[in-house]
Amino acid sequence: MDFFRPVSLAEALELKAAHPECTPIAGGTDLMVELNFDKKRPETIIDLTACSELQEWSRDNGTVRVGAGVPYSRIIAELATDLPGLAIASRTVGSPQIRNRGTLGGNLGTASPAGDGIPPLVAVGASVELASTSGTRSMPVTEFITGVKENALRGEELITAINVPGSRGPQQFSKIGTRNAMVIAVATFSVALDLEARSVGTALGSCSPRPLRASDAEAFIADEIDWDGRTPLPESAAARFGELVADAARPIDDVRGTAAYRKHALKIMAKRTLTWTWEEART
Repeated sequence: MDFFRPVSLAEALELKAAHPECTPIAGGTDLMVELNFDKKRPETIIDLTACSELQEWSRDNGTVRVGAGVPYSRIIAELATDLPGLAIASRTVGSPQIRNRGTLGGNLGTASPAGDGIPPLVAVGASVELASTSGTRSMPVTEFITGVKENALRGEELITAINVPGSRGPQQFSKIGTRNAMVIAVATFSVALDLEARSVGTALGSCSPRPLRASDAEAFIADEIDWDGRTPLPESAAARFGELVADAARPIDDVRGTAAYRKHALKIMAKRTLTWTWEEART
């Protein structure tokens, strides 16, 4: 196995162009598990931890550009106000040690349906920035993830950043697993209120090969919410929202849960998180 450790993004892109088959590593919280269990044995690895450009974040005209190498612990500590849904999801990732090492770019590169960082990105319409020696391109997260652990990354490209619209209203993330902590999600749900656009964004995780938005639920609840008067949300509207979210799921039966259980869990999580976000907006 060949191992490279570039000290800049430019050097990393040159190496990726010369070795398109290589596997990037940042936190290594997914890749090292596969290596330890001999499920993956790449011929070449590029360690990106010395590329400081990937560990920076910035604000620009209402959008937060999060470097692919920013760990979850920094998202929690530094971006909870700008990106509350993502910060909440980041708190559910593994243990403190994993949150100190794991990165949002790695979560997207792995493209697991159970990736905790992905639903909050989908709910707000975030995009992924991809770079190579030929230039930079961007695409929505929903288009970047093409299947179970599959993405649209080209051989010569690296994920450099995620561009996330800043919060324009309360956001929430909910996760259910086989225990309370340090667990792979059975189902996740993210919701984001945009009080300026008077819209609701949603995303379902661990319930389909690719991340999904519950478009029918979004349209329904946007008409039901009293955006001007901020009156309490009717119980029937919240319940119907949960049903529409569950209808959007495409789950399977596996060792962590049945399809029916996932749909039921989504219905409950959607109703609860919508209620929490609207109550926060009202106050």
